[in-house]
Amino acid sequence: MKLQARLLDIQAGGRRIAILDDETASLIGVHSSDRVKITHKDEHLIAIVNIADNFPRNYVGVYQEISTKLGIENGEIVEVQPAERPEALNYVQAKIRGERLRENEVKVIVEEVVERHLSDVEIASFVTALYIHGLSIDEIEALSKAMVETGGTLTLDKTPILDKHSIGGVPGDKTSLLVVPIIAAAGFIIPKTSSRAVTSPAGTADRVETFCPVNLTLEEIRDVVKKTNGCMVWGGALELAPADDIFIQVEYPLAIDPLLLPSIMSKKKAIGATHVVIDIPTGSGAKVKTVGSANALAYDFIDLGKRLGMNVQCAVTFGEQPIGYAIGPALEAQEALSTIMGKGPVDLQEKATSIAGILFEMVGVENGKQKAESLLKSGKAERKFRQIIEAQGGNPRIKPEDIKLGYKKAEITTDKDGRVLWVNNRSIAQVAREAGAPKEKAAGVVLKIKLGEHIEKGDVLFEIYAERNTKLNTALELAKKLQPIGLSKKPEERMLIGRVPTRVIQRKVFTLER
Repeated sequence: MKLQARLLDIQAGGRRIAILDDETASLIGVHSSDRVKITHKDEHLIAIVNIADNFPRNYVGVYQEISTKLGIENGEIVEVQPAERPEALNYVQAKIRGERLRENEVKVIVEEVVERHLSDVEIASFVTALYIHGLSIDEIEALSKAMVETGGTLTLDKTPILDKHSIGGVPGDKTSLLVVPIIAAAGFIIPKTSSRAVTSPAGTADRVETFCPVNLTLEEIRDVVKKTNGCMVWGGALELAPADDIFIQVEYPLAIDPLLLPSIMSKKKAIGATHVVIDIPTGSGAKVKTVGSANALAYDFIDLGKRLGMNVQCAVTFGEQPIGYAIGPALEAQEALSTIMGKGPVDLQEKATSIAGILFEMVGVENGKQKAESLLKSGKAERKFRQIIEAQGGNPRIKPEDIKLGYKKAEITTDKDGRVLWVNNRSIAQVAREAGAPKEKAAGVVLKIKLGEHIEKGDVLFEIYAERNTKLNTALELAKKLQPIGLSKKPEERMLIGRVPTRVIQRKVFTLER
């Protein structure tokens, strides 16, 4: 059926949505959430139908994703007809029934997800089925390969190509900002692609953006790596494993994460990594609660790495409290810069040199941690860091004090003496986000204590930084409700940690970071 196109000045987050009125939809023979094939000149695509009351007859409303893809001008005539039922739905239904999927079936699902042939409801059903029934290692391998094949890839002339990745869940983990220049300063290639924050106060890309642009193209990345051996960029601009970004859109509201392994490993494969360290923070405040669970997950990563042709090792790291003291993009950037200049917190230095040391030893360097510590103490890592910043378009002479922090500030103090028994990672992250992070880069939290330290009545537990008074006040209120730091004179005097249900119900925060 030929219809006149009405361009809607709306983006749908990558979704291809077409609007029809009831009568036009009835004439075509489609209902809401059905698919239509839209043809313009020699190009066509599949779109999901939404039915709208009071929409004009004989028109099709198209979101920007459709008009841009097909080059449609407002008022042009397009052909709209029912589309065939996607083949992938047969395999989605099979997984809902608990059946194992074959490699070709997984590939069809991923291809049709990337082509936007499946609706959010159908994708959510698939992700939920994976969560309920689990995935075999063969299915995980098939998903990883299909996610790589349906996206862009980075090809570099040199090998080996090193990389590291954290599964997330611990605030303030700015380790990548040290590991990348340490590895690159030793002459090895490390093209680090990272995420922006989804549920945390800062992702690696948010931190790096304080220093320099991170939205680089694949060609720009090649140039930066050629000059410096490394880069620190946002992976979302590169279309690496784009299926993963679509899956994340439905995983987050469902608060489930069944695609952790293929999500991480497909992006490592897409940048050509040959040697990878996976950081698995472990503890009551992390995603992974016990060392046993961390070890089991580590062996899954190692097995999947072998299947994908990558040498993978895992670092099980301490996840009971934030890394360093700063939480929030600008605050973490400032702390990372101070650390690479030799003045930062010990735990951040220790974690960064340990992970870099594992990478060194994976490629044959003896005493890897000592090598990493030497590069950090000698200033070579700092010089490489500044070289990477300059190659990505930033100021290589930046100093920690040049980084602007939120000018609205408040302190949270303690009303008693005691020793720090615990720090609630989730609650600290919530307070930092309430202050404005990561959208407002100068916002966040700075801890003034660490586990085991003794403090006196009136001492500051942490500071809150914000760019606006309203944000500062709401963050203060949340901090008082959550009380994210536990104190006691003796451990046995604080046996009651919590009460269920609490008088103030706080929704459990689902952490989903790559």
